[in-house]
Amino acid sequence: MMTMEEFYAAKSRTLIGSLTFTADDIIRFATDFDPQPFHLDAEKARHSLFGGLCASGWHTCAGWMQCFVKFWKNEQRRLAAEGLKAPNLGPSPGFRDLKWLKPVYADDTVTYFVTFLESRTLASKPGWRINTILCEGENQHGEQVIRFESKVIEFV
Repeated sequence: MMTMEEFYAAKSRTLIGSLTFTADDIIRFATDFDPQPFHLDAEKARHSLFGGLCASGWHTCAGWMQCFVKFWKNEQRRLAAEGLKAPNLGPSPGFRDLKWLKPVYADDTVTYFVTFLESRTLASKPGWRINTILCEGENQHGEQVIRFESKVIEFV
């Protein structure tokens, strides 16, 4: 089985997918998870500091995860077709430096990326590793809208 460190070239940025944030999607997510006026009502949002209906930052985070899970499933299939086994990736023990850099407005398309930064073995769990990845998203104008660093458990 390959390790994530072998799978990704260090510091190499990989496109993992894109997601368009429709007004309906923004309102639906905000209704359940972030019910602030600038996420729920286009008219109120127009008069807010954002000047228009925009997605919750948590929605943009969830978009990154949605794209990553789809990307990773495709990579597992691709590697299997080549006779290789992809690393087992588990949950994240956390993230840091989350930044919502620009609003994501209705009908914006965010393209998400992952960059492998480093990996270390866990002395307490033979065969387990903690990988550090940089997670980013850019809108259709190439402007960065989200950025955070995440840890990912890799296990046997």
